Amino acid sequence: MSTQMSNTTEGSTSGAPDSGDLGRRAARGASVVYLGQGARLLLQVASTAVLARLLSPTDYGLLAMVMAVVGVGEIFRDFGLSTAAIQADSLNQGQRATLFWLNTGIGAVLTGVALLGAPLIARGFGYPELVGMTHALAFTFLLNGMAAQYRAHLVRDLRFTTTTVRDVISQVLGVVVAIGAALLGAGYWALVAQQLVQAGVGLLILVSATRWLPLRPGPIRAVRPMIHYGWNLAASQLVAYMNSNVDTLTVSFRFGAAPLGIYSRGFQLLMRPLGQLRGPTNNIAVPVLSRLRADPNRANGYVVKGQVIFGYTLVPGMALVFAAATPIVMIFLGRQWGQTGPIVAALACAGAFETLAYVGSWVYQARGLTPQLFRYSLMSLAIKIVCVVGGSQFGLLGVAVGYAIAPGLAWPLSLWWLGRLTDLPKRQLWLGAGRILACAVPAALVGRLMVDLLHTSSLVQALAAAAAVGVVYAAALLVKPIRRDVSEVFAVARKALAR
Repeated sequence: MSTQMSNTTEGSTSGAPDSGDLGRRAARGASVVYLGQGARLLLQVASTAVLARLLSPTDYGLLAMVMAVVGVGEIFRDFGLSTAAIQADSLNQGQRATLFWLNTGIGAVLTGVALLGAPLIARGFGYPELVGMTHALAFTFLLNGMAAQYRAHLVRDLRFTTTTVRDVISQVLGVVVAIGAALLGAGYWALVAQQLVQAGVGLLILVSATRWLPLRPGPIRAVRPMIHYGWNLAASQLVAYMNSNVDTLTVSFRFGAAPLGIYSRGFQLLMRPLGQLRGPTNNIAVPVLSRLRADPNRANGYVVKGQVIFGYTLVPGMALVFAAATPIVMIFLGRQWGQTGPIVAALACAGAFETLAYVGSWVYQARGLTPQLFRYSLMSLAIKIVCVVGGSQFGLLGVAVGYAIAPGLAWPLSLWWLGRLTDLPKRQLWLGAGRILACAVPAALVGRLMVDLLHTSSLVQALAAAAAVGVVYAAALLVKPIRRDVSEVFAVARKALAR
């Protein structure tokens, strides 16, 4: 049994709005989410610039080692149950309470495992400092386990304003604590404190926003389909996580903490903000597409439109980062991180391919294709291991190049497979991706040429690259299909802002 303390009824967790209301709420949710993500992105860039000047590459390398292990635990902690709750056709209060206690119990077990296993982690990486760091970060499993179903409930009800405010506030407080601790000479403990503050504050905000207290769980058989869905999704997420961290593990074992710090700062400077921009769209797209399962034509239209929006907003950013990677690193991280520039350029290519592939994950999750997603993730992992380990023979830059090549190979395979599994309009997606890359590649190369020709300050080089990229994209508007794509992006933006 569970107690509902707010006015939210059971029907509100299971009912679906009509199609017009769904479109309006999705557009409004997108505008709220991206406003919040803009704030988080600015905060991320500012905090990166400050902390990079207060902490050493080794500090960041140590955190990256611990987080590579903690991230694996986080997947088991969630067990895919958050997404299972979001995409379920109906969800009563007994089921919700059962899912809460499952997530909390798994989080508590993982906290204990991390506390006991910290010496083994430290021994495996060869850094005794990791014992204390792992002990502290172990409690994020419990905090995040308790928060999982609170957040899932808000996302299911399309309450994106609340989740966005929670994300921004927790990140702000985490950054403030990290900078304060770094100024006091705490070193890597400043980064540990940041993680703990974000998890703790985030949980408190979610509890106060939902005003729901889970008491006795319902029968486990009532959530067995969700557990099955969650298991397949968690398995896929685990493989995807290993896919994303093959480079981190390779660098840590082959090159050590300081080189890992250099690599991870480049990765975090680019891929973390990119993830912050892409990730929340999953919380909008999956519930919306799940409710449109009975209307596949309309659902497919959302997927095609999602690729267009990503392709003409985020991919141009990747083109600019490729062009001005070294000036960007100098501006935001400082000269001690100069080796990171070529790494960021290579990762920008990976970011572009991953962004184009991202809409595929919406389809796998919304249509309940988690077993197929798991098999695709295994194939993608095999490709990534071969590319990254092979690239590591050429040093840090080789790792980054291998990381970039892998999604370029895996993304077309995903699109081909989804085209066989579903009625996804793969021809439209192929042609759309071709137009996106036809703009991005020449823009990146022209921007890079401008940087190479200008022997001046990093800021001037970056601005010149931005201007060059902008000119190429402006010229691309002369092509009618590209002009139509961009018009669609602006139409969606106007609709979102109007809500």
